[in-house]
Amino acid sequence: MTTGAVSLSGQPVRFNDPSATARFGLIALATDLTSERDLYRQLPAENVAIHVTRVAFENPTTPDNLRRMGPRLSEAARLLAPSGPFRAICYSCTAASVVIGDETVRGAISEGAGDVPVVTPAGAALMAFSALGAQRIAVLTPYSVETSEPLAAYFAARGLGITRFRCLGLEDDRDMARVSNQSIIDAALEADTSDAEAIFLSCTGLPSVNVIAEIEQRTGKPVVSSNQASAWAMARIGGFDQHRPTEFGRLFACPLPEPSLGDAA
Repeated sequence: MTTGAVSLSGQPVRFNDPSATARFGLIALATDLTSERDLYRQLPAENVAIHVTRVAFENPTTPDNLRRMGPRLSEAARLLAPSGPFRAICYSCTAASVVIGDETVRGAISEGAGDVPVVTPAGAALMAFSALGAQRIAVLTPYSVETSEPLAAYFAARGLGITRFRCLGLEDDRDMARVSNQSIIDAALEADTSDAEAIFLSCTGLPSVNVIAEIEQRTGKPVVSSNQASAWAMARIGGFDQHRPTEFGRLFACPLPEPSLGDAA
């Protein structure tokens, strides 16, 4: 890094310490209309920067189309690499991280961006349920049943009981980004069951961060969303243990569960 630069006025150019800014990376789908806004709202406002790149994606949102992003992740991560070092990088697609596989996602991003913690929304949700002590969950997705089924299998394979699974049946993630607050609330209340210990609102494109607090108030249960869980995991992995905004639900009051400390999500 240049340290001896001199301006035209003859005064030395001074630089801030590179570590003064906590940098996070975000790999968003080309069609994603929600993730960037949600992360900026939920991560600390001071001394934090989010650097975003996009990965090609073609609707409809089907398992096959989601899976096609896998080979593209390393190149997307390479576009982020010059902005690092990063506290964490998030691949912002819940359904794709499930069908591609968390480990494959981490390997591809590490190939492009180096050794950095990688957060996936599905993996972050698992940590969130652990932190909240929830083992039985009600799930709402905006996807079709075909696209939702791998997510149900993902949670079940990791020991979570699903008390009810509701799908909105949408196939274009740009439509998912336009679902109204009231529709999300109504669908979440319908998905809830008396024996559910938490409610999961899947999809980084769904603007559910807006309504987490209201759903929690109406159900008396913690609510986890894809973008909320990702932001919480990134903040904790990034060293912001005391970042505890109250408007995004109970999760932000929780630390990472012990086995996850220092690990990628």
